[in-house]
Amino acid sequence: MITRLLVANRGEIARRIMRTCRDRGIATVAVYADPDANAPHAREADLAVRLPGAAPADTYLRVDLIVAAALAAGADAVHPGYGFLSENAAFAQAVLDAGLTWVGPPPAAIEAMGSKVAAKKLMGAAGVPVLPELDPAAITEADLPVLVKASAGGGGRGMRVVRTLAELPVQVEAARTEAAAAFGDPTVFCEPYLATGRHLEVQVLADAHGTVWTLGERDCSIQRRHQKIVEEAPAPGLADAVRERLAEAAAAAARAIGYTGAGTVEFLAGPDGFHFLEMNTRLQVEHPVTEAVTGVDLVDLQLSVAEGAALDPVPPPVRGHAIEVRLYAEDPAHDWRPQTGRLRKFTVPGVAAEFTPVRGLRLDSGVTAGDAVGTHYDPMLAKVIAWGPTREAAARTLASAVAAARVHGLVTNRDLLVRLLRHPAFRAGDVDTSFLSTHDLAELARPLAADRAVRLSAIAAALAAAHADRAQARVLGTLPGGWRNIGSAPQSRAYDGPYGRVEVAYRTGRTGTTVVDEPGLTVGLVTTERVELLVGTLRHTFAVTAYDDLVCVESPLGPVALTPVDRFPQPVVATEPGSLVAPLPGAVIRVAAAEGDTVAAGQPLLWLEAMKMQHEITAPVDGVLTSLRVEIGRQVDVGAVLAVVTPAPASEDPS
Repeated sequence: MITRLLVANRGEIARRIMRTCRDRGIATVAVYADPDANAPHAREADLAVRLPGAAPADTYLRVDLIVAAALAAGADAVHPGYGFLSENAAFAQAVLDAGLTWVGPPPAAIEAMGSKVAAKKLMGAAGVPVLPELDPAAITEADLPVLVKASAGGGGRGMRVVRTLAELPVQVEAARTEAAAAFGDPTVFCEPYLATGRHLEVQVLADAHGTVWTLGERDCSIQRRHQKIVEEAPAPGLADAVRERLAEAAAAAARAIGYTGAGTVEFLAGPDGFHFLEMNTRLQVEHPVTEAVTGVDLVDLQLSVAEGAALDPVPPPVRGHAIEVRLYAEDPAHDWRPQTGRLRKFTVPGVAAEFTPVRGLRLDSGVTAGDAVGTHYDPMLAKVIAWGPTREAAARTLASAVAAARVHGLVTNRDLLVRLLRHPAFRAGDVDTSFLSTHDLAELARPLAADRAVRLSAIAAALAAAHADRAQARVLGTLPGGWRNIGSAPQSRAYDGPYGRVEVAYRTGRTGTTVVDEPGLTVGLVTTERVELLVGTLRHTFAVTAYDDLVCVESPLGPVALTPVDRFPQPVVATEPGSLVAPLPGAVIRVAAAEGDTVAAGQPLLWLEAMKMQHEITAPVDGVLTSLRVEIGRQVDVGAVLAVVTPAPASEDPS
């Protein structure tokens, strides 16, 4: 029996595993890198062990440190979660060699599927359809486009789409670098790129007594940068015969390698059928949708199997429909740029449970209000999951909850997720891996609040701020702000919003407050946190939350984040012409040019890594790299000057 379990992970999956352990009466041990010293998973565990350093390679990817932490804390079992070392056979073996219980499949099974190259060959021999493996050195024009993939790991890291032979060497090298940083293995391979397939996967669970469950399939087709953002179960629109063949192939894969525990077999489906992609020998990020439709706790079953228990002969049936969205700290409108900073507030209305199966609305989050989001780890803040008796009901519940969530302090993909869930093509089940390129990304990423809603939200913010000022006044605090016996110039406040600057001018007199240039608007109740505005006969209520440098306004018209404009701004320091500045904080991991080099517009000059993703910095124009101010390993802040490109002089017309 497991009595004390170390979770070799961080964030929401660590909290998820600990929740089930508490329900089972199992004590928990967390490990944490220095940036995670005050993270929720480290605070909530019964014991926590520091892993000195910040980079994953120095902390969460150190087999020796984690095994030593388990022994020092008196743990008798280790759960790897997902990511990091979860699919590292050497780690699993080290845990077993230390006399601890490994909550996962046997190392041999991990080894068999840990290399995507070897796994494809194994599945092909077992009769499961696979895409051909292509040697990067032997690819020709006829093979294009191809997908470069990391042999180890997953989560979209180490993957690149290549459409021309000229870019192949650069993208292969970039994939190798990213794979080595994320998984400790730089091996990559190529396969044909299918732009419009459906990403389907089957949840399997097996015990040590020969029973293999398949718990239905999931559709994870909507992805950005080859990483899933919307997942659902069951997959919409599949014929029953296809579901049966997927389940049979997944069960055959598990049996072929003597699998035990929870795992996922992934497939890419197209018009000609489906092809095996890989097997993830661990729990998946999207496991909550399977829990919602089956009613099982997959972590609980993992622990039971690890303790030697037998599964029931027949798995539970699938009932209803569940959809999950991943809330990321990123800006979809600007190339999915990761965001860093402090999460001021985070609430989702209607949540029935956190980290546990529920037929309703569920929240699994790795952060809480007040936590700082840095550059070292994945930018996912939370997963929001909704179950409904039908797919339409689940989508409607989830869209409403995410739209009404209060997420203050960080730019997120929330508005995109809501528009996805409400999109007619999604509602019709017409989804594939090209969804975000087929449909207008700019429209999907557009703020939920329209221009008029932003204007009304800014008015509410200005009036709430005026009320707050009067509430703090030391003298004549009962008089309205700006009150005069004789009418004079109105008071004004300005905000920067999603569509640009918004100016709000208002007057307060004997009959109340009026807003300049808003003849059809009547000001109702005004407090520091609540403002009512009547537009004609329609009353709108706005919830206002003000911080020092940010005002967040929520209403049924859509959430709006506003930045107050300083009436006396500080001078801005100008940068040199041609300067390339860091779009986000991160570490320089590659440099592809030197000072004095002649460069072409669009040529990659260097790469930043932040939140497990690489960001390419390119030359803005043809010219000369006259200054390179960083080197590999340098940590830079947003706005830092990385390099300077002096444009080439315009050629003179000889005529």
